[in-house]
Amino acid sequence: MKKEFIIGLDMGTTSVKAVLFDLNGNLVEEVEKMITSYYPQQDWVEQDPQEIEKQSLVAIKDLVAKANVGKDALLGLGISCAMHSLICVDENNQALSNMLIWADGRSSAQAEKLKETVGKDMYMKTGTPIHPMSPLVKLLWMKETDFAPYQQASYFMSMKEFLLQQWFGERVVDYSMASASGLMNLETLKWDQAALDLVGIKESQLSEIVPPTKTLTNMSEELAAEMGISSDMPFVIGAADGQLANLGNGAISPGEVAVSVGTSGAIRQFTTGMPVNEKQETFTYAFTHDTSIIGGATNNGGIALQWLKDLLEFEGTHDEFLAGVEDIEAGAEGILFLPYVNGERAPLWNQKARGNFFGLSIGHKKNHLARAVLEGITFNLYQIGTSLEEVAGKPKKISVNGGLSKSATWVQIMADVFGQEIHLSDTHHNAAWGAAWTALVGLGKIDSFEDIKQNIPTGKVISPNLEQHKRYQNIYKKYKKLTTDLAGYFND
Repeated sequence: MKKEFIIGLDMGTTSVKAVLFDLNGNLVEEVEKMITSYYPQQDWVEQDPQEIEKQSLVAIKDLVAKANVGKDALLGLGISCAMHSLICVDENNQALSNMLIWADGRSSAQAEKLKETVGKDMYMKTGTPIHPMSPLVKLLWMKETDFAPYQQASYFMSMKEFLLQQWFGERVVDYSMASASGLMNLETLKWDQAALDLVGIKESQLSEIVPPTKTLTNMSEELAAEMGISSDMPFVIGAADGQLANLGNGAISPGEVAVSVGTSGAIRQFTTGMPVNEKQETFTYAFTHDTSIIGGATNNGGIALQWLKDLLEFEGTHDEFLAGVEDIEAGAEGILFLPYVNGERAPLWNQKARGNFFGLSIGHKKNHLARAVLEGITFNLYQIGTSLEEVAGKPKKISVNGGLSKSATWVQIMADVFGQEIHLSDTHHNAAWGAAWTALVGLGKIDSFEDIKQNIPTGKVISPNLEQHKRYQNIYKKYKKLTTDLAGYFND
C-alpha cells in the first residue's frame, strides 16, 4: 500500500515550522526556521515579511529533503498563521513597510479613543476586541499619523495573504484571518463598510474572503522545483493559528476547551454560529461559514515566570527554579500576583496594565513568589474562562498544551483552580496538525473536521484536588476584586 503524507506549515511569531505527518497524525519530520523581530521605537514590534516568506520556502525545502519520501507521496500542504499582522503593499505586490505584528502597541491611544466612542459597536459587529493588536486599530493609527506606507499602499495584507500572493499571484484570505482583522462583519462574512470608512480604505484594497478549504495549485515550475515539490501539489490556505491549534488538539466539539500556554497564552472553544460577549471580554473569530472560535488571549503566560527568574538572577533551568514550589500551600501564604507584566489582552484589553505582587511580607521567599506567579497566570486564564462560560456554557473537557504544560506543578494548579480534569497533549505541533487536517478536508481525503478526534494521540490526564479547588475559589474572589480595584490606575 502506497504511503501518503501531508504537510502543515505553521507561521508563528518566533519561528516558521514545516511539519510532515502521516494521515493518522503521527509526526514524521519537522523543520523550524527562526524569525527576527525588530523594535524601532518604544512599543513598536515589527517583522520583515520577505524574511518570513523566504524562511517558509526554506523550511518546506529542507523538510522535503530531510524526509525523503518522494514528491508523489505528498498529498498537499495546509497553512496556519499568527493573527493580527498588517503589511502595506504596493501595486506590484511588494511590501512598503515592515509587518506590524500582534504585539505592536503603537496604536494604544487610538484604541482608548475608540473604546470611548464607536468601539463597542465595532466589536459587536466584528467580534474583535478594541486593542492595539487589531489591524483595525493599527490602520486607524496609520491614517491619523499620515504613515507614508499607508498613504502609498494599494493593498493591505496579513502575512499569510502576502505569502499566497507571492507564491500563487492570488489575493485571498480565509474567514478566520479576515475575522481577526477587526474589519469583517460576522453576520455577512464580508468586509464591514463602517470599519473600512473609519480607517479610510476601500474594499478593493483587501483580499477576497474565502473558506479555509480554499485550494491553490498554480505555483510556478521554478518555485516548486526550489522547494522540491511538484508544481501541481495543492496548497490549502487553512486558518489562523488559534483555530487550528484547537482543531489539532481535537477540541472542536461544543464544550471542549483548549488552553495553550507558552510565552503568552490563550483559552479557546469552538461554537456554532458567531456569538459575541456583551462585556467585550472575549473574541469571536469565524472559522467556517457557520462556526467560530471564542476565547481570549493573554500576553502573560510563561513570560511572567521568565521575568521573575531573570529578576532574581536565577541561572538554572526552569525545573530547578520551580523545585520546591509544590510544597508551598495554595495561595502562596497570602501573596496574590496580577500577571500583567507585558500589558494585557483578555480579559482587560489594556496594553497599559501592569503586574503587581499584593500581600508581600518579610517571611516570603523565592518559592512563595514563584508559586504566586504560577497561580496568577492560572487565575487570569480562569477569569477568561468564566467569560467564555457566559457565551458557551461550562466546559466539558479541558485540554492543555504549550511550554508551561511541562511543569507538573503548574498543571496541578490548573486542575485545582478549574476544578476539572486536565488533558495533556502529547504534541507541540497542534496548529500544524490542524492545518494539515484542514488540507485533507479541503482535498476530500477526509469527510469532516470532527473526524480528527480519531487521529489525536491520547495524553496524560491530571485530576483536580477538590479540597484545593474550594480554597482556590475563595482566593480567586480576592484576585478578581483586586483586578477590578486596580484597573482604574493603569491609565493614569
